[in-house]
This record gives sequence, C-alpha cells and structure tokens, in this order.
Amino acid sequence: MKANIDTTTVCLPQLPEFRPAASRSAVARLRTIRVLLCLVAAAIFSQRASAAQSIARVWDERAIAAIRVDTPHPPAQARNYFSLSVCMYDAWAAYDTNGTVGYVYRGKHATTNAVAARREAISYAAWRLLKERHVYSRTAATTLAADDALMVSLGYDTNNVSRDVSTPAGVGNSVYDAVSVWFINDGARQTNGIPYPLSGTNPPTAYPDYPSFPAGSGGYLYVNPPLQPAFEGIVVTDVNHWQRLQIINSIDQNGFPQGPIQPYLGAQWLGVRPFALGRTDATKPWVDPGPPPFFGGATHAQFVKEVVAVITADSQLSPDDGVTIDISPGAYGNNSLDFVGDYGDGNFNLYDGHGYANNPVTGLPYEPNIVKRGDFARVLAEFWADGPSSETPPGHWNVLANYIADHPATVKKIAGVGPIVDDLEWDVKTYFALNAAVHEAACACWAAKRAYNGWRPISAVRYLATLGQSSDPNQASYNPLGLPLITNVIELVTASSVASGRHAGLTPGKIALLAWPGPPTNAAVQHSGVRWIHGDYWSTYQRTNFVTPAFPGYFSGHSTFSRSAAEVLSAITGSPFFPGGLGTYTNYVLGFENGPSQPMTLQWATYYDAADQAGISRIWGGIHPPIDNLMGRRVGAQVGKAVWELARSYWDGSVTNTTLAIRRLDASQGELSFSTRRGFYYQLQSTPDLNQPFANEPLKVNQPFDVVPVASTNSLTGAQKFYRVTTSQTP
Repeated sequence: MKANIDTTTVCLPQLPEFRPAASRSAVARLRTIRVLLCLVAAAIFSQRASAAQSIARVWDERAIAAIRVDTPHPPAQARNYFSLSVCMYDAWAAYDTNGTVGYVYRGKHATTNAVAARREAISYAAWRLLKERHVYSRTAATTLAADDALMVSLGYDTNNVSRDVSTPAGVGNSVYDAVSVWFINDGARQTNGIPYPLSGTNPPTAYPDYPSFPAGSGGYLYVNPPLQPAFEGIVVTDVNHWQRLQIINSIDQNGFPQGPIQPYLGAQWLGVRPFALGRTDATKPWVDPGPPPFFGGATHAQFVKEVVAVITADSQLSPDDGVTIDISPGAYGNNSLDFVGDYGDGNFNLYDGHGYANNPVTGLPYEPNIVKRGDFARVLAEFWADGPSSETPPGHWNVLANYIADHPATVKKIAGVGPIVDDLEWDVKTYFALNAAVHEAACACWAAKRAYNGWRPISAVRYLATLGQSSDPNQASYNPLGLPLITNVIELVTASSVASGRHAGLTPGKIALLAWPGPPTNAAVQHSGVRWIHGDYWSTYQRTNFVTPAFPGYFSGHSTFSRSAAEVLSAITGSPFFPGGLGTYTNYVLGFENGPSQPMTLQWATYYDAADQAGISRIWGGIHPPIDNLMGRRVGAQVGKAVWELARSYWDGSVTNTTLAIRRLDASQGELSFSTRRGFYYQLQSTPDLNQPFANEPLKVNQPFDVVPVASTNSLTGAQKFYRVTTSQTP
C-alpha cells in the first residue's frame, strides 16, 4: 500500500500516541407542455451545445432541465447536483496526469485521446447518476426518456454496461459505481423512496422522512396543529416553532398537487453527510449560530422586531406608493456581514452597503437605475424564489455559473491565476466546487432547521396580531406581548377609523396591517397593491395554494445557498465581481399578479450582491424574518470558504497531506493532533532516527465517512521520536 505522506515530519520526545422565463402563473399550464417537449429538447440541445460547450456543461444543463419539471426539494436537489459534479470531476481526473485526486474514484488511466476519453467517461458516469436519481422524479417517465435521448444523441450506447477500465465507457461506469455507493447511505434516505415504475399509477416518492419513527429514532414530532391560511385566525400550541400548513388544492412551485397538509421536506438532513464540515455530536447542527429570537422569553423584544420587519416589508409591495429607489451597483450593494440591521420600528434597513464608486473593470461610475420600490420588491420576491425557471436555489446558482462561463469577459484561470484552462477543466472544477458549496449549505442549513424547528412569519404575525397592541395600555386590545402600533404599518381598528374609510370593512378592536391582500381576480392584467387587512388574516406574497415552504424557517436556505455559492464563484474566478463588473437580468414578468409596472433590469456588481438580493427577497416574500437572512449569510460565508479550500486541495493533490500540530499541555505532557478528511484512512507512524524506517504507532483512523479530530497525549520525557501521518485510500 502506497502512502501519501506530508512533507513535514514532526520531532517530539517520546510521544507514542440567465435566461428569459415564462411568468410563474403560467407554470402550471406550461408544465405539461414542458414535459412533453423534454425528450425532444434534450436531443436538440445536445446537438447544438455539444459542439460549442463542454460535455460537463451539457450534462449540467440536462440536470437543470430535469429539475425545472420536478417537484422542488432544495436540499435533495443540491445533493443531486453535487453527486453529478463528483461523477464528472472524478471521470475527468481519471485521465489527469498532473496530480489531481478524485473525490471518490481515484483510479488513473492512460489514453491516447484524453479529449474523447473524458467526453465518453463523463457521459456514462453522469448519465447513470442522473438515471439513478430521476427514477424518483415527479416526471420520471419523460425525464428518464430525455436522459436516454441525450445519451444517444451524443453517440453513446445506453446498453454498454462494461466496467473494463481500459475503455472510457468502463471508466465512466466504474466512476458511477463508486459515487453511487458513496452517496447511497449518506443519510438522505434516497432508497427509502418509491421509484418509477414501482410507484404504479401514483407519482414516485422521493426522500421520505421517518414516517413512523419516534423522535429519538430520527422521527419528527409536529408541535403545532396545521394552520389553515385561507381562514382568519390561528390556533397554535407553541408559536416559537414551525407550524405546517393545511392548504386546499395545494400545489408545489411547478404546479404538482400536494398535501393538503404539508409534510416536512428534508427533515432527515440533520444527518446527511456534507463535504467538508465535521462535528462531534450527530444531534447538533453542523454549524450552530445559536437560536432565533423567541416569543415570551429573554429575546421577546427582538422576536417582535423580526415580525414587525416582515410586516413593514409587506407594506412596500405596491408600485403605486410613489417611492422609487436606485438599484444600480453605484447605489445598492457592497454590504458587510457585520451589520445586524435597523428595523422593527417602521424602518427596513437590512443592509449597510451604498454601492461602489466605480465599475472596477471599466473605471467608470455605474449608471443610475431608478425603479419603483414596489416593483423591485415584487420582482425580487418572485425572481429569487426558485430561480427564473423554477430550478430551485441550487440550480439558480448553476445557471449563474453558466452565465459567467459564457460571458466573453470571463478569463478561465482557476482562482484568477495561472494558465487559461480549457472549457471542460473550467466546468468540471466549477461544478465540483460550486455544487459542493450548495450541498454543504443544505447540510448546514437544514440541520439547523431541524435542531431549532424555527417559526415562520405567517404564524408569528397572526399570533401577535391576535394578542393585540403593545403600545398603549389605555387603548383597546392592549397586550404587552402584542404588536407595537406604527402609523401606516400597524394600526388599531376603531369605530372612527372604520367610519372615516381608513379601515373600511374591518372590525373595531382588531389589529390592522397595511399589507398585500392576496392575488387579484385577474393576475394577468391586475395587481393588488397594498391595503389594510386584519392582522390575523395576514399571509405571504405567494400564491394562495403555496403560501410558505414545507419546513421550518430558521435560518434561510436561500441566504445560505446563495452566500456559499457566491464565495466559490468569487474564489474560482479570482474576483467577487461579475465579468465586466456587472451582472444583469432583464424583463422578468411577475406571476402572482401583473407587473412590474415598468420594464426592469436587475443588476449586481458582485456575486455577493446577487446573494444579498436573494436573501432580502425572502423577507419581501413573507417567507423569512431578517434574522434568518443574516444567519444564513454568515453561515453561507463560512461553509463556502471552507468548501473552496478543500475543493482546490483535490485539484493540486494536497488533500493527501496531513499537518501535525503540537501543543504543550503542561510541563510534562504534550499533545500531537491532526484532522482527517472524508474518503481517506490515516496511520500515525514514528521513528527514533530519520535514517531508519518509520513504524506504525497504535493510532489508526478507519472512519472514511467522517471528519475526525485526532489527538494523542503522552509524556514529553524520554527518547526523541519523529512522527508522521500516512494517508491512504484503503484501510
């Protein structure tokens, strides 16, 4: 067994041990057309794209297309993207001779035509992986057929099951085998679903939770009864925890029937294996920022501020209030992670950035981009919800990565330095790092969602409004735990306010909120604006048959996915700025109602600015309070940076190096420690003299699926020893 050894030997005394999209309202009726066209589109796309784009790009686009006609499941789809990316990277690395290390498959193979071999091996690995996952798709029959159609259009035999690694097909099939085994028992419960065609006349079931398990065995216990958002009021046991919804005629974002009572989407992700993260307690989050603010306790005041911020954001969802803002990068963006926000009293200042003086590429100031605030808020709420074509946040960032790859100003140097690489190398490395980052974000975020079971605004707003107002003990409906009265945002309905017409049709004594009242009768030509409604009837800026996602709130998946992805895109391009210093998206059409009232171009100077827009979109949409966004951004930054450092170590081969740390515990005791990485086995070795062979010490780590901190302590007295750690791919 050949060991890869760190070059540092430690000596111690004796120490043994973007593309245009249809309006969202059209999604349901277009879904059938999309599915029918899926097979044909795959073949047409491959014929056009394969000549101009890398084979990795072809298969990434295939994955994106499949998600657009499936039931959204952000953490599962992040896992699928990462699994696909591992297949493509490992198949590429199998023919690399420059020291790269595969993530799961580590074989190296000779070829006289690396371009053709990689194209074929990547295709077989990617195709088989997508087929494995797409049997659980809501549109499995047509999606699987489209997968096959793409493979055939590329000129490959779908009946080739060879594992002969002297052939590219055999390499690709072998890569798939290894990657499949790696992920199949990662905690996602993939094989507990019901695949096509075993599902019969029912749709396939993907990634089920633990339906009959007690909480101590992985099952989730619902604390609260379901909320019926179509009716006024709320019945809740504990408002500090998530309350699922009961929605008549419920559908998902792509128009598939759901419910009517929401399940918990991704409850098992507390235990899903990430890329770089490690922990010592499997019941705790991978990254723990602490709990959200809760009702009725020491953080009650902050809890109320969070709720008021959501109400304030909702009051801004009208293009008719006369308020305009400049969304140009010259005025908007460049935010820090330190600013905790200024909100909760009628203000809505979530970010501290004021843009950039100049475009760093052109050297010129950014042109102003003045839009109606209500248009901007509504467009962001819909555009970032699941991507412009319902590809979910992980897919949305793949779309952005492809936008960057296609941009004529993009110089394809890894990390912005060194030689320009070809399109295939750029793509396999970008997808590997990017999708490791979104998978890591899913693991970090959904683990915290499960651990804290955090509340959603729809329950919190209604509950506080039901309690009453907390501003004036001398007025009606006073409750010190209720909502503060803020003119033009939160008001108390009185007989005189009803008579004056301000609160026309409302009930005296109730709390009124200036809010979006729901979609208009004819969404194609009308918009609702905002008006006074009863606070206990408040809902989100979403379709009435969707309302809010089927999992706890704290913290925001969009914010975590987006910041983590932005970290990787900034790192791999060598700059946080979009190519040319400006990213844009033009002419998004609303689906919940008519709009925007004027054509709009979204603009971002940096990937971080785009990520911050994704985060704030969820507050305007009524899905999250600001604290969910802040913590998601911070955790996303942490995991994205760590993913990048680990990903690039596979590319330069340094992943096999292990650094030993030495720490004196006291006068007579010392500690030698190191950390492991997933997929490797570790052995501590020592020698009394560097001229003699190293021998194995008792300390050995055979936990390839975990990141393990390892420490060995012993006396500092006695004869000296030199230590090293060997790293191998087999026990």
